[in-house]
Order: sequence, then structure tokens, then C-alpha cells
Amino acid sequence: MAKRSGLGKGLDSLISAEAGTVEAVQRPKKSVEPVKDIPKEPEKEETMIKLRLIEPNREQPRKEFNEEKLAELAESIRQYGVIQPLLLVKNGNYYTIVAGERRYRAAKLAGLKEVPAIVKEFTEEEIAEIALVENLQREDLNPLEEAMAYQRLLKEFHMTQEEIARKVSKSRSVIANSLRLLKLEESVQHMVEDGTLSNGHAKVLLGIEDLSLQAQAAFHVASLQLSVRETEQYIKQLLHPKEKKEKPTFAYSEVYQKLAERMQERVGTKVRIIQKDQEKGKIEIEYYSGADLERLLELLG
Repeated sequence: MAKRSGLGKGLDSLISAEAGTVEAVQRPKKSVEPVKDIPKEPEKEETMIKLRLIEPNREQPRKEFNEEKLAELAESIRQYGVIQPLLLVKNGNYYTIVAGERRYRAAKLAGLKEVPAIVKEFTEEEIAEIALVENLQREDLNPLEEAMAYQRLLKEFHMTQEEIARKVSKSRSVIANSLRLLKLEESVQHMVEDGTLSNGHAKVLLGIEDLSLQAQAAFHVASLQLSVRETEQYIKQLLHPKEKKEKPTFAYSEVYQKLAERMQERVGTKVRIIQKDQEKGKIEIEYYSGADLERLLELLG
């Protein structure tokens, strides 16, 4: 297979040529007088690495891979090969993936024995950063995976939210809102992770501080497939229920009871006097047929 160069648009700015484990290429030196040889830094080249010597990065921020899309990529690789080389770091007798795990998995599905790769030396922070940026540029991470990746940069590599924002070309508020998802109740996090709830649903649910109530609300939202707007309204009612105004009750005095009985005797059917307050109310007279209604109308007329 012909060798290829270049890493792909998203990572060019992060990955610079530096010394590594692949074959070096010396540039010719130009001088007009004898000088001591100046060592040249070797350029990195694409090389073929056997798949059995490659292992995924355990700290890869992306945990789930769409099987259908992997199958599509595998079919493309069968036809055209791996167009963009993997980025690897040497780890003893093996190589760890820095960028390109999806291509690695698809290549295995396609039955390849080796893949094009570029081997470089990176610090753990650089590996985490490149893996995060690659996935973010491709929008491969679900909201929770993204939040966990930001948290790792904060805790393990002591980066600030401002520094992370610059690295991934997002605003600091986006980073802060993403990190808030890790405050969700565990079962709610799983719903976000598997796509049952969207990032928008999750942000609304964060308004419920009681984690038990939050989980119940999330299940209700998911089971009814409420939209984000409907979820907002539901949670607003849940947290701030409208107080029901109790209708004032009045004693049904003996006077009204006797009046109702007298009217029943007069019209020959059931009569009820319903009080709304001390001064107002209504009278209900029942009838049981069309003829009965005509009889009442004649009587009242």
C-alpha cells in the first residue's frame, strides 16, 4: 500500500514533527565553508503497524461505538483502505492509540492485518488532550462522555476551565454547563449516556436538587417522551405546585332544607338548593322524561 502523509485537519495544530521510533530522513545540508555537522531532527513518516501490536487507549473519552457506523466504515476500508493513518505512541512492545480508535476497530472488522500509522512521543496530558479534541471535532462523544473528559483534564492534569475552553474552541460557560451533568443522579446519567434523555433534558433536570425526586422525574419524562419544553413545564409544576384554593363551605341550614322539601311537594320531583355563599346559590329541579319536563314548565309558568 502506498505511503500517505498528513494527519487530518483537526489534529495538525496539535501534532508537530518530532523525534520518535520510525525511520529518520536526513535533509541535505547547505554550507559554503566546512563546519561541524549539525544534527537534524528526523521527520515523522507514516509506517505500517500490525494490528495485533496495537491496543486501545484505556483513557479514551469515547466509551460507546455505533456498530452500524463501524460496519459502514469497515466496508469503506475494504474498498479504499485506511486513508487517514492512526496516531500511536510506543508502549513497550506494543503501541497505544492516541487518535484513530474508530479506524482501528473498523480495520479489524474489515479483516486487515496491518494499518498505516504515525508513531510519536507524547506526555499523558497530550494524549488525553488529542483524544478529546479528535472526538469533539467529530462530535463523537455523548454529553456525559464529554463531561467526563473535561473532568479528567481538570483533575488529573490540573487544567482550568478557561484552558480547556481554549483547547477545544468552546466558551468557558459551555465547559461549566457540561461539567454540571456529572451532578445528575447516577441512573439519570445513564439515561443521558444511552440517549434516552438529551442534553437539554439533563440541564432542566439539574434544577431538581433532591436526587431521588430527580430520578423519578427523569423516568416520568422518558416514559412519556416529553420534549424539553414540556419537561420544563412539568418540573416547574413539580417544584412549585399551585395551591388549590379551597371553596368556602357553608352550613346547609334547616331553613334551606325545609324550603327544598316544600318545593319537592309542590313540583313532585327532587329539588336541591345549593349555596355558593351566605347570599347566593342555585336551585336544581330534576325531571325524568320529556313529558315530565313539560309538566314542570307548565307548573312553573
